[in-house]
Amino acid sequence: MAKTRTGIGRLAVAAALVLAAAGCGGDEKAATTGEADGLRIGLVTDTGQLNDRGFNHLAYVGLKRAETELGVTVRVAESKTASDYVPNLSTFARQGYDLVIGVGFTEIAAMEAVAKKFPKTRFSIVDVSYKDLKGAPTNVRGLLFHEEEVGYLAGYLGALVEKRRPGADVVSSVGGQKQPPVDRFIAGYQAGARAASPGVKTPNAYSQDFADQAKCKEIALNQIAAGAGVVFQVAGGCGLGALDAAREKKVWGVGVDADQAFLGPHVLTSAMKAVDRSVYLTILDVQQGRFKGGADAVFSLKQGGVRLGKISPKVTKADVEALAAVKARILAGEIEIPREVK
Repeated sequence: MAKTRTGIGRLAVAAALVLAAAGCGGDEKAATTGEADGLRIGLVTDTGQLNDRGFNHLAYVGLKRAETELGVTVRVAESKTASDYVPNLSTFARQGYDLVIGVGFTEIAAMEAVAKKFPKTRFSIVDVSYKDLKGAPTNVRGLLFHEEEVGYLAGYLGALVEKRRPGADVVSSVGGQKQPPVDRFIAGYQAGARAASPGVKTPNAYSQDFADQAKCKEIALNQIAAGAGVVFQVAGGCGLGALDAAREKKVWGVGVDADQAFLGPHVLTSAMKAVDRSVYLTILDVQQGRFKGGADAVFSLKQGGVRLGKISPKVTKADVEALAAVKARILAGEIEIPREVK
């Protein structure tokens, strides 16, 4: 596979103003337009922060869309460590924000504690069901995705292109922390790969990190040395290191959450999920009086909540057509996809 060297730098995420709010453990970036609407929305990133080129950045995109289109006031608190979650969430609640959004499963314990302490505040959390919080709080909306569906498509395509390569078929994955949304991606990916190539090997490992690119790169390099021709990153900012390993060793990489094709021609495709859309729609519901806590909003392939990103132009027409047929079967409910890694 031909390559061009594409460095993986940090994505600069601009915001209108940087504030140091009392009580917040992380950095804050705030946009102060939209005062006339009266609604204030606070978003708390996980430790991957806004420069992860995926998960947190997508949440920010949804927030900025709400600022522009709905005229709400928004503020972001970036969490440097997990110990920032509770103070960041609490500060927004204490200041009377109309909605406080937590980004990611790693904030589950913090959301549980803060939602209980501020029962009159509306909260939402990405990748967590409100039912997974103790007491199933009625002021929290969970934002969930069928990651296994798009993972299946990514794995199916990965195995198709791997079959065209000499030698044993190996498609691997690098997860961040072992948690349900990560495992749903990976379980689907492995199942899709096995459907396309029954004898394929699907090694998987976890970095236990969503930020340190070196950790994921090392795992991916080991997987590639063991024969992997496709590497799927499911580790946020850390996973950018896995994609860099794929670039370096001239194998395919599969991005996650956002469309990461911009990183270079080594990206086969990306398993995307519409975190931005989920954040925007939740804010819209608050504005229009439709927000309901004690419930989950679930986004699937059928709803456009998950989908594949740009597919490399090097993929054959036959493989693209085969992938389209599999997608149609998923949409028709004909394929049962596992949600847990075995």
